[in-house]
Formats: sequence, C-alpha cells, structure tokens
Amino acid sequence: MTELIEQGNVEYSISSKGIATIEFSHPQSNSLPGKILQKLADTIYQMGESSEVNIIVIKSSGTKTFCAGASFDELISISDLKIGKKFFSGFANVINACRKNPKLIIGRIQGKAVGGGVGIAAAVDYCFATKNAEIKLSELAVGIGPFVVGPVIERKIGLSAMSQLAINATEWRSASWALKNGLYADVYDTEEEMDFAINKLAETLAASNPEAMTSLKSIFWEGTDHWDSLLIERAEISGTLVLSEFTTNAINSFKKK
Repeated sequence: MTELIEQGNVEYSISSKGIATIEFSHPQSNSLPGKILQKLADTIYQMGESSEVNIIVIKSSGTKTFCAGASFDELISISDLKIGKKFFSGFANVINACRKNPKLIIGRIQGKAVGGGVGIAAAVDYCFATKNAEIKLSELAVGIGPFVVGPVIERKIGLSAMSQLAINATEWRSASWALKNGLYADVYDTEEEMDFAINKLAETLAASNPEAMTSLKSIFWEGTDHWDSLLIERAEISGTLVLSEFTTNAINSFKKK
C-alpha cells in the first residue's frame, strides 16, 4: 500500500511470512517533512497492531542516501514556536513509535544518514548497513542541536560517541565507526549481501515465538517510559532555536551549497 504525500511517500507491504516492510521516500535525498514523519509514525504503529505482522523492516528508497534528516524547506518556513515544536515532535513520534511497538524492528541503511536518519537507525532494534552508510549529526552546524534524536542515539552508542557526533557536526563518520560503536549490527559491501542477511534474519524471527520477542523488546527499552514527555520537551528546545537569526542564516547558507 502506498500513500503519496507532497512529492514523498510512505509505502508498506506484508509478506505471507508476516514480515512487514515500511519504505519512505522523498525526492530531496529522502528528507523528512512533517507529513512524511506523521505518516511514518502512524504506519509503524499500524504494523505493530496488525495480527498479520510478526517482524517489521524499515527502509528508504534509492541507493545513495538513507535519509537526509529534516527538510530544509520546511525548517526555513517555521514562523513561530508552536509550528516549530510540532515539526520537531514529528521525529519524537517516529522514535516513540519504534520504542513502543511490540514487534522487533529491523533497519536497512543503504546509504548516508544525517540527523533524524541517524535517529531512525538508532530507534530500530537491529540495524543492517552497507559500507556506504556514513553518518553525521549536522544539527549544531545550522544552530540547532540533535536534541530530539539525542536520547535514542545515546542509548544505542553511549554518551561519548553521541557527543562526538553532536559536537563535530560537519564530519562524516564511516559505517565502520558506526559498527564499532554499536549503531550498526552488521555492515556489508553491497546491498545484495545486506538484503540477503536481512531476509534471513527476518524470516527466522518471523517464525519465532512472538510473546518471547515482545517480552525481550520490553527489556531492551527499560527506563524509557518517560520519553513520551522527554522528546516533546526536546522538540520545544529545537523549535525555539530554529527561530533564531543565526539558524535562519545558517540554513539558507546550506541550501545554497
């Protein structure tokens, strides 16, 4: 099933083995405007509630970029705190949808991931990547900061590694770095090799005891019950900062590159 949303879309399918595949796309390097974020979160919740689904795979379209993060066009159009908080809450909703989903979620990262894309990679329960899947948290470079995605990234790779990404906001980190620090579970030379491994694990898990997997996931995410409020509070910080003259000028400069 596909739903087109202002040049982007969110698509899902469910295999006969109970494997749900959710795919998002946007012509601007799979960036994430607010409506795509909302549909992605809604679809993750929907697949979690479906009796037909045992395992979920999240992926994006194309080969070069997994996700470019926030839509610069939408960022630059934010005119007040209410709108800003709502936009950044979209990332919070996607992370919380992954966190609260009773099904285990596998991530497929075929290319570069920036900002919110790194957040998605951290929010899934098991993440596969190719050697081209470099990562970067560029938020500080445009005057904001990875406030919303910070908790989920810190949970996966630790405070030290997350702070390195957040502070050195213009430097790409390799897929090997992400593997070493625990963001990726496995890294492959080609998409074909990665997809073979994903299908093998997904089929194995789809045939496993769903109650055991749900209980295991709840243990993995212990200590995050407060994230419903925490991530919205973080969204308000970003929503405030995005209104500053510094951030407006920085985003415009990035768009011209």
